[in-house]
Amino acid sequence: MVTLHLPLPASVNLKPKLPILGLFQNHHQPPLPKLPSTVFPGLSMTSSPQPQDPIMLFPSANQSVAAIVFGDGSDSRLYPLTKRRSEGAIPIAANYRLIDAVVSNCINSNINKIYALTQFNSTSLNSHLTKAYSGLGLGKEGFVEVIAAYQNLEDKGWFQGTADAIKRCLWVLEEYPVVEFLVLPGHHLYRMDYQKLIEAHRNKKADVTCAVLASMRNQDSEFGIFKVDSDNKVTEFREKLGEKPVKCISVENSGKSNNSVHNNFLGMGIYVINRDVMKKLLREYFPRANDLRSEVIPGAISLGMKVHAYCFDGYWEDMRSIKAFYQANMESTKKTNIGYNFYDKDSPLYTLPRHLPPSLITDAVITDSVIGDGCILNRCNIKGTVVGLQTRVGDGAIIEDSILMGSDAYQMQDVQANGIEGKDMDILIGIGEGSHVRKAIVDKNARIGKNVMIINKDNVQEANMEAYGYTIKAGIVVILRGAVIPNGSIL
Repeated sequence: MVTLHLPLPASVNLKPKLPILGLFQNHHQPPLPKLPSTVFPGLSMTSSPQPQDPIMLFPSANQSVAAIVFGDGSDSRLYPLTKRRSEGAIPIAANYRLIDAVVSNCINSNINKIYALTQFNSTSLNSHLTKAYSGLGLGKEGFVEVIAAYQNLEDKGWFQGTADAIKRCLWVLEEYPVVEFLVLPGHHLYRMDYQKLIEAHRNKKADVTCAVLASMRNQDSEFGIFKVDSDNKVTEFREKLGEKPVKCISVENSGKSNNSVHNNFLGMGIYVINRDVMKKLLREYFPRANDLRSEVIPGAISLGMKVHAYCFDGYWEDMRSIKAFYQANMESTKKTNIGYNFYDKDSPLYTLPRHLPPSLITDAVITDSVIGDGCILNRCNIKGTVVGLQTRVGDGAIIEDSILMGSDAYQMQDVQANGIEGKDMDILIGIGEGSHVRKAIVDKNARIGKNVMIINKDNVQEANMEAYGYTIKAGIVVILRGAVIPNGSIL
């Protein structure tokens, strides 16, 4: 395995991070330097020494900021992977889940109050978050708390959107005297130092700060287009480039900018909102709003609030399609720095420790691949593939440019002897002997029989074959979770 290091943009200077109290104290490494939590001018730090007695303008991030993570994205963008789970719970890069990237960003940014608001197919996600992060050692008051959708006497329906979910959970979110809320989608893949975002927010004395992408390379972002002046003030929001600005739902636009220089930036769905501002927006100004992106943020702009943009120029993938998810996994097998770096020792990616045995590899030929824990790989040929936890691959199998998500448990060889009988139940979980899998995503617990060809032989781009255990998206064959593909099948 090769450790990749992404080059830093020339305009960014490294600064020491604030220590995370109590986290992974058994690691044998020098302690991180302690810094006072002052507001630094600009968006980067120089190497000039700090004064001995700086003026403390703000408390540290672990005291003043609470992160609100949404584990649920759209229920259709990554379908059928989201048929039985939310987007944040989808496995990625063999050992991880998508939500691990966002939670790890918080931990590495010294933000240790993390609320996860979940709703859609959330059982798997809630279990993962609870087991992986609760009681991890995030300091005396640190936590990762799951708040699942609920009903009470006042609100008897499900969460209607991001704004509605936060508004209904404010009584929990206000438990600690934080200064700002950091709102984060939980199904995106990127690495960001949120301390810099928060510093930029404080430097501008903003009410709301929206993270935006430096490049307009992807113009179909679901988080809209922000029109920003040269002072980084947001003057307008559009759903898509070329469409009319989104109007506030109850007030006229009172924020006029005299700055004639404007640029368009793609939104990331990441917001820093002052605690008091959040309460006023959701309880006073827009109590009927359901969505932050399309209702509350445009409303704050129309009210004349100080809404600013923070430009992010790193790798970011919002998993907007099966193709994007597939590509992000394929990049994890490459020896390049174009994708997400899963091996960054300075900003590690945390996940659930599973205590699995090491993978057992018998006479297999494996190239340019990522292999998860607990796999049993027999005399097979694997190339350019992500092999997930507890995957079994039989003799003579060929796996190319694919994602195998693995299984939840090992399966006994003689299934009928253990009382499990029925059609196709003699097919074990995993990839059977002599099978060939190419450019496919095989979801967890799938049973691929012997001599099966999953190669999209007719080069079909889109097909819904769920009744037969698979679909095709953008030419990628997706085998459904728990599906059974009989011996000798050709897909």
